[in-house]
Amino acid sequence: MSGTYPDGGGSGAKNPAEVRQRVLAPPKAGLLKDIKSVVEETFFHDAPLRDFKGQTPAKKALLGIQAVFPIIGWAREYNLRKLRGDVIAGLTIASLCIPQDIGYAKLANLDPKYGLYSSFAPPLVYAGMGSSRDIAIGPVAVVSLLLGTLCQAVIDPKKNPADYLRLVFTATFFAGIFQAGLGFLRLGFLIDFLSHAAVVGFMGGAAITIALQQLKGFLGIKTFTKKTDIVSVMKSVFKNAEHGWNWQTIVIGASFLTFLLVAKFIGKRNRKLFWVPAIAPLISVIISTFFVFITRADKQGVQIVKHIDQGINPISAHKIFFSGKYLTDGIRIGGIAGMVALTEAVAIARTFAAMKDYQIDGNKEMIALGSMNVIGSLTSCYIATGSFSRSAVNYMAGVQTAVSNIVMAIVVALTLEFITPLFKYTPNAILAAIIISAVLGLIDIDAAILIWRIDKLDFLACMGAFFGVIFISVEIGLLIAVVISFAKILLQVTRPRTTILGKLPNSNVYRNTLQYPDAAQISGILIIRVDSAIYFSNSNYVRERASRWVREEQENAKEEGRPAIKFVIIEMSPVTDIDTSGIHSIEELLKSLEKQEIQLILANPGPVVIEKLYASKFVEEIGEKNIFLTVGDAVADCVPKLAEQQA
Repeated sequence: MSGTYPDGGGSGAKNPAEVRQRVLAPPKAGLLKDIKSVVEETFFHDAPLRDFKGQTPAKKALLGIQAVFPIIGWAREYNLRKLRGDVIAGLTIASLCIPQDIGYAKLANLDPKYGLYSSFAPPLVYAGMGSSRDIAIGPVAVVSLLLGTLCQAVIDPKKNPADYLRLVFTATFFAGIFQAGLGFLRLGFLIDFLSHAAVVGFMGGAAITIALQQLKGFLGIKTFTKKTDIVSVMKSVFKNAEHGWNWQTIVIGASFLTFLLVAKFIGKRNRKLFWVPAIAPLISVIISTFFVFITRADKQGVQIVKHIDQGINPISAHKIFFSGKYLTDGIRIGGIAGMVALTEAVAIARTFAAMKDYQIDGNKEMIALGSMNVIGSLTSCYIATGSFSRSAVNYMAGVQTAVSNIVMAIVVALTLEFITPLFKYTPNAILAAIIISAVLGLIDIDAAILIWRIDKLDFLACMGAFFGVIFISVEIGLLIAVVISFAKILLQVTRPRTTILGKLPNSNVYRNTLQYPDAAQISGILIIRVDSAIYFSNSNYVRERASRWVREEQENAKEEGRPAIKFVIIEMSPVTDIDTSGIHSIEELLKSLEKQEIQLILANPGPVVIEKLYASKFVEEIGEKNIFLTVGDAVADCVPKLAEQQA
């Protein structure tokens, strides 16, 4: 209920001109209700159980199954028109993924067949459990390189290929457990702590690193550095320049890279020709393989893929390290690579969902991605996730549902069963060209320029991640991205913005004097706005900053011959919450100002804040009459008092 009382708190008559609206505390909700509210907003902000209300037990059971397997819901509305779009999209992304998978497997230091395996089982699982209609599942360049780099640091893939493969499967298994665990515990918000700027920088740096790694296959170099930093790679390239380069390989790589880039340019200029860059990699593989076979260029030093085993995914559950010295490494690598894969997939899914105006459930996505990687690790796959290039092609090809992933998986399975022997003479140079053309799209210069224009600290995070990946290593670049992202959060939390407000001419509106130079400060009154919740992490800063504002304004007033500050009004509408330390800091500010014969006044504290101020007895300490609904009300109350003091 609302109430009124006379200004000044005296016992005089209630003159209507003196009556003002009180700032009320919300009704007491109770401890359990408060805890329930916090838990719901933290973990269940999307109200996942809203569809279950008022349903019969049978309907609830069906909805429960559908929540885990969304395919049950949309399959009932599936028709031939949607099938046509999905088949076309599935065939298109299959033509793109097959050559990419072979190349990406090499990035992970694996045989080419494992790249194909990873585009068979995981897409089938995702099609049943995922909520995105547009995302295309499979190995991606960044995760392949990251996984290969981290695993290679533990086990040499050439000296001990069996244990290396087991470590990859172990990392994939725990990446899936990690991803699904985040979804089950509804902790999806954690991936948002890696800022967009840091991701842009990391992806750009990883793209250049991946492209540089392809110089081995592009130039026909046999002995190449295992390091990924640009200095080591370029040293290795020029060290082999005299005798290690193969001119036939360079001709093949350069010719087809030009073809792929031209095809990509055509696809960008005319969206109806999206299929040109989509099938260009497969055409490149077919032509180059045929050329090498009829000329036997492999006899002239052109390195080829050689044998790829036929048959679909063998079971690999027995190869996972569930104990032993490599278990800890598998968990660590899986957690890092799984987080990167998750961030990329959810970002892609959200992007295309926004373009088509439908919603995806981030936590369901995590469960789907985690489940497919767990099952993938048991069926000879390494970490799969959403691919931006394939998803873009999928979208432009007219995909309707996740059935396109099923179509793609079927094509990959047929390739594994019948076509893999034909890849024997595929030159490594063409795979290098395909990967280079694919990862160039990860370098988003426009995004970096926009980040610079908007937020210089964000740009620092972007460049830190970018140069960390290029000059040190992929994992260090990722670490820099994470550290800078968290540092920015800490900086914003511990150093919130505080501003001085002034009154706009011919209005009762109070705004930041820096943003609005014509907003005039009122003599004898200092109005400060705190643009953040006040917690233990920033409470001392808020108190000290407010005290400094007071000192500076007092000095300015003295120099300019204006009346001294007698009232400090804190505009608290942006203060969404306050804790014990925050209240204690305001109490200290109140006592400090009282010693200077300055009255502290609060304006418009929110429901959470005013409730805590009442609970802590601070309202009694400052006086209820010194808490106002608006800054205008507070100023209107202070001006007559100033006049009395100056009279």
